[in-house]
Amino acid sequence: MRNLIKYAGIGLLVVGLAACDQKKDDATAGSGTNVSQSTQNVSLLDGKLSFALPAGMSDKSGKLGTASSNMHVYADATGQRAIIVIAGEPTDESLDTLAQRMEQQQRSRDPQLQVVSDRAVTLQDQQAQQLDSIISANNQTSWSTVLLAKVDGKLLTMQITLPGDNQQQAQSDADGIVKSITLK
Repeated sequence: MRNLIKYAGIGLLVVGLAACDQKKDDATAGSGTNVSQSTQNVSLLDGKLSFALPAGMSDKSGKLGTASSNMHVYADATGQRAIIVIAGEPTDESLDTLAQRMEQQQRSRDPQLQVVSDRAVTLQDQQAQQLDSIISANNQTSWSTVLLAKVDGKLLTMQITLPGDNQQQAQSDADGIVKSITLK
């Protein structure tokens, strides 16, 4: 669990730093760069996890400067839209207990955290816990959907972070990604 919190913190740091760097990226975004507008399927953990990566997002895992092969980061050019997947250690703790602990850790970093929902979900016949929240950092608001599941007894964490200016749209976009997830 300690590693999960560490990686979730790294993920939030990446999103925060990318948000700080937004102005530079916004200036280059209109320079005629052609970004593919089609979704692509991502398969991780030897095919045990797959999901549809939204248009405009690409693999940024190698740009973090980490050699860790258990964390994958996908983001758009601004870094405001990101998906972070972490394959953790084996755990016997229940998913709802882990989600509650994660919420407490997030609250300690962001006192303005607004939890929208914390619920059990089923992904392709696999049990998972989904924590939806609104995060405030660097005077920006983000929608965050965190999914916790177990794959081969190991904790799998997937965080979807989207701009929170239009919360209904962000929730809809996150739900679309969640619906595309298959676990084996």
